[in-house]
Amino acid sequence: MTTVSPVPFDPELGALLAAMSGDTPPMPLSAETLAASRAGLKAMAQPPAVVIGDRPVEAEERTIPGRPGAPDLAVTILRPKERVPGAPGLYNMHGGGLVMGDRHMDTPRLVDMVVEFGFVVVNVEYRLAPENPGTGPAEDCYTGLLWMADHAEELGYDPDRLIVMGGSAGGNLAAAMSLLARDRKGPKLAGQLLLVPMLDDRNESVSSHQYDGLGTWDRAANLFAWKAVLGDGVGGPDVSPYAAPARATDLSGLPPAYIELGSAELFRDESVEYASRIWAAGGEAELHVWNGGFHGFEMYFPDSRLGRDALRTRDTWVRRILGL
Repeated sequence: MTTVSPVPFDPELGALLAAMSGDTPPMPLSAETLAASRAGLKAMAQPPAVVIGDRPVEAEERTIPGRPGAPDLAVTILRPKERVPGAPGLYNMHGGGLVMGDRHMDTPRLVDMVVEFGFVVVNVEYRLAPENPGTGPAEDCYTGLLWMADHAEELGYDPDRLIVMGGSAGGNLAAAMSLLARDRKGPKLAGQLLLVPMLDDRNESVSSHQYDGLGTWDRAANLFAWKAVLGDGVGGPDVSPYAAPARATDLSGLPPAYIELGSAELFRDESVEYASRIWAAGGEAELHVWNGGFHGFEMYFPDSRLGRDALRTRDTWVRRILGL
């Protein structure tokens, strides 16, 4: 590919990112640094009780059965302290390139959504690649989704108002849940929230080349992560759509999708293409590409002008989908 110039970061976001990064370049993601990267990301997450504070939200830690032959799964259940009949349900999967991160990194935005919308949330801990490669993360998450659907009455939510959500690798998994639920005639989903989703292992788009050494998740990190997930099969002809949803040949019959990301990140083009293919199949997708936003800008800097706009727009979609 010829040399490509990156879309510049939004000025406010660029300044905030530079201040956050300081003078120390980020540690490159590799087999040698993966353990340290995992530990660093894990250390940043706070326990649910600390995140919740005095807000009217309760948290419960549970262990649920894994799929046959696999370990049990840890989940965190978040819900309003005052139960509301017919509450909506939210099934969440965390980011981290499918190679790092844990469920608690998403607790802040999940608690906000419990307060704002009355969600009953199940936040799942799936096993990571390369220890659990291929479709392993998706199969773990689908097992958790089936458990949530089977326990709707106990958990206290309306199974007809169940949304799947995830950011980055979690966006990959939310898309995979929608494909799996359709293909296996599983739970009926009211929507899929795909936030800065990691969809395509091929890394052939223009945007996948524009952010090499730039932003919070760059080309080198993405190449490493996909190699960890797919091994020598990465980029080849036999990749499962449950591992890389962009590989799905049929995007019909999926729940309404909300796809959100920035123009200044490597997942831009694959996300735009995914939305276009949903539309081509007669499906529903709402696509927002925020000018100058880098990967995860609304999570890192929710109080920035662009972050506030993105979160407000996301909230309007949730309200429309749930009829709130």
